[in-house]
Amino acid sequence: MKKTFTLITAIQLLSLTLLAQERPISGFKTQNISIQRDIEQKFDAGLNKENIGVTIKELSANPHHLGSKGSKAVAESVLNKFKSYGWNAKIETYYVLFPTPKTRSVELLGNNKYHATLEEQAVKEDLATAQQGQLPPYNAWGADGDVSAGLIFVNYGLPADYDKLERLGVSVKGKIVIAKYGRSWRGIKPKIAYEHGAVGCIIYSDPKDDGFVKGDVYPQGAFKPEFAVQRGSVMDMVIYPGDPLTPGIGATKDAKRIERAEAKTILKIPVQPISYHDALPLLTALKGQVVPSDWSGGLPVTYHIGDGSTLVRLNLAFNWDIVPAYNVVAKLEGSKFKNQWIIRGNHHDAWVNGAADPVSGLASLLEEAKSIGLLAKAGIKPKRTLVYIAWDGEEQSLLGSTEWVEDHAAELNNKAVAYINSDGNGRGFLEAGGSHALENFVSEISKEVKDPQVNSTIFERWKANKVISTASLSERKKIQDNQNIDLGALGTGSDYSAFLQHLGIPTLSLGFGGEDEGGEYHTNFDTYDNFIKFKDPGFEYGLALSQTAGRAVLRLANADVLPFNFTNLQVKIATYVTEVTALAKQLKETAQSQNTLISNGAYQLANDPKENLKNPPTQVELPEFDFKALNAAVDSLKTAASHLNQSVTTSLASGANTDKLNTLLFQAEKQLLQENGLPGRPWYKHSIYAPGLYTGYGVKTLPGVREAIEQYHVKEVQEQISVLTASILKLSQFINSTKHF
Repeated sequence: MKKTFTLITAIQLLSLTLLAQERPISGFKTQNISIQRDIEQKFDAGLNKENIGVTIKELSANPHHLGSKGSKAVAESVLNKFKSYGWNAKIETYYVLFPTPKTRSVELLGNNKYHATLEEQAVKEDLATAQQGQLPPYNAWGADGDVSAGLIFVNYGLPADYDKLERLGVSVKGKIVIAKYGRSWRGIKPKIAYEHGAVGCIIYSDPKDDGFVKGDVYPQGAFKPEFAVQRGSVMDMVIYPGDPLTPGIGATKDAKRIERAEAKTILKIPVQPISYHDALPLLTALKGQVVPSDWSGGLPVTYHIGDGSTLVRLNLAFNWDIVPAYNVVAKLEGSKFKNQWIIRGNHHDAWVNGAADPVSGLASLLEEAKSIGLLAKAGIKPKRTLVYIAWDGEEQSLLGSTEWVEDHAAELNNKAVAYINSDGNGRGFLEAGGSHALENFVSEISKEVKDPQVNSTIFERWKANKVISTASLSERKKIQDNQNIDLGALGTGSDYSAFLQHLGIPTLSLGFGGEDEGGEYHTNFDTYDNFIKFKDPGFEYGLALSQTAGRAVLRLANADVLPFNFTNLQVKIATYVTEVTALAKQLKETAQSQNTLISNGAYQLANDPKENLKNPPTQVELPEFDFKALNAAVDSLKTAASHLNQSVTTSLASGANTDKLNTLLFQAEKQLLQENGLPGRPWYKHSIYAPGLYTGYGVKTLPGVREAIEQYHVKEVQEQISVLTASILKLSQFINSTKHF
């Protein structure tokens, strides 16, 4: 039986290989496709999953947060690895503000006094959980403060939760709120609390989300034990990421810095994360109304909202130090196009040991660099220059990458073809996001990399997961008929932000996950022992990431014509415009319906009198917005993209010089940017890739228009439509300029 299985597997692998050989590769002349496939086979042969595991074990052996001795040691180790692979490598250091705690106290006052532990307990089965040098649990970029106030439970602390509180007659003004982690980026929770008048914010991980309700806790299982606390940044990154004191410029040693009081991205209220062990006494002490049924968590207590009588003292103070951030930058010069750069990055800093986040992704990146170095030593050099970077300070809001991009902006604007990012990695499905003009490109790669758990490609497994996860029959059919990876829109979640949203450089973010669920994120339980038990035990998905990202790097580096397909981008933009048009219509109709229900007393009749729910507020009825010009611009992009595809096909077939065409191709996406920035967020340019205000890591629609519609800012909606129309027309005209190449 075993021999039969082995034979079948061999036949399947051979079939996959033959299928891959038959497929075209976008951007390559016919005579060069076999050369590229030979390079990729040699590249795969140089990869070793066991070596990825060795690297994860080494680099996650000790705590290594920004500014620590451990961080410098990891940076130097990575530097030495790059050099040993034959790369020209160096450390570029920036000097960034970084608050670390000197006072942390959460105290329940009154008759049932409780002083929160605010510490994580070690487990004897994992020695790394008891190491010296760990940062204690805290949230970076909250304010110093010593406040005492009534406690209010706000569910996940999102806008809809505050709408519900308003209907319940509950105000958080002058109060401390306690919110659950999850459903958004953590920095949204204190931001919205402050906007509603709160004076402090506590965030805890409820066991219903990633603790004992989900499964056995660590070390028996993967989920969060009762004393574990998620650290993390709460910087207001929707204004700008990076060093708060040097907005728009690199944080070099002699950079001009603003005063800390002037920094717009540092929050105005104190914020502290706690464990569900520490949350239980606080939630038990709350009085007042029982929460709505969908707000309850997994702790053994009836969840109450609080009536303001439960007093809590939150006392936080920080060391606001300037610390070094060590970016490790390695280059392999291109044999033909030295001034065209393919950039690949993953951060190296962690909140504690960081085996999953970020070392698992970094180890895959290093394995790629090792194999590419072997190719170069054998005389197989990339045509374009490769730049591999291990970033520092990502966890504290993309400090290392943002400062490097700001410092090198002029050079990157001229040379950067694309940026390929990864972060943590684990067992499961391909997770891909980025510039939609690269959808065909990623799809081709995904059809040639084998999933390590099933005898299929990562594309087929991605597609199957999408189909199974979709309830709508019409959406299922669309997915089944689609032969491309649907790249997700990128928000502000990782080191790609400065490349994509600040400079308009085409970007990809790649990784695997979905079958590696757990509760170790940003805790002292993110260790090597945890990783090999629950995240990627055989390092097989580490290898799959190297194969996927490595192919992306090599194909972009060696392409005869860069494989940007703006038809994909046009289709995505058209979809986004359809969505925001439907949203405007839906909100208008919803407002009309709700106002009618309010005026005829329907809410008062339907509400339970014992709950004493207030009517929802009367809604502003939106006017009709004119999307004709925007739709016309999208149509013009469709025509231009089609002509460009024809030009590319002709250029590949004719053997004509493609240098100017390639330059225009990788400069095209920058045309979507508008220098005046988004309202209130000057660092971000107007773009379909700009992050949404309250959406955390990504958006599905044109964010500026969507936000303005949702917030009923009529004038801003009109301004955003005008700007986006101009941007898309600008891109169309730019693409049309490629016709004569």
